[in-house]
Amino acid sequence: MIEMQDVLKKYSNGTTAIRNISVSINQGDFVYVVGPSGAGKSTFIKLMYREEKATKGTLKVAGYDLLKIKNRDIPYLRREIGVVFQDYKLLSKKTVYENVAYAMQVIGKKPKEIKKRVMEVLDLVGLKHKVRVFPSELSGGEQQRVSIARAIVNMPKVLIADEPTGNLDPENSWEIMRLLDRINSQGTTIVMATHNSTIVNTIRHRVIAIENGRIIRDQAEGEYEYDD
Repeated sequence: MIEMQDVLKKYSNGTTAIRNISVSINQGDFVYVVGPSGAGKSTFIKLMYREEKATKGTLKVAGYDLLKIKNRDIPYLRREIGVVFQDYKLLSKKTVYENVAYAMQVIGKKPKEIKKRVMEVLDLVGLKHKVRVFPSELSGGEQQRVSIARAIVNMPKVLIADEPTGNLDPENSWEIMRLLDRINSQGTTIVMATHNSTIVNTIRHRVIAIENGRIIRDQAEGEYEYDD
């Protein structure tokens, strides 16, 4: 599902964020990406949905070659990838229903299809009763569940979560993790960058540890192993 071979990312200011990384992530995997601040985790994640472009190497995601992809084809790549951020990125003037539906509207789905699917995913994330509510009226945990619903509404092959529990208290964090596990059990590949050692050490999945732009550890059912 995700294939990196000798991927290097050097920014225009001369900083090398990713140094010749090679890694393979299969369909249905759940992978934690860990490491100290400034290690290159965010760049590693952003390369996968083409927010950043690799300087060299080979990077393929969901059948797309991300070093050769044309700009006009990037929206098609992004239909295969859902992204969840630490700060939710919801549209404040749209209701819960409209925030999730918007992801389907922009790719031209029919209203009937949109309604059916939006209600399905809001049911999955436990927010079917909040369809008419605006983001400002929701708790942080609820806002994150809306952003997950939006990320999966188009049934992506890959869900990328960048610190999805970073702004949440422990109770909401566990709720989000249970939800991500449920989504993963339905076949969606999940790649999650996190600083939450308790989650990584409790809900065991594959762990990729990055330091100084390099993968220094790649373990099935690994541990966090950092103090931050």
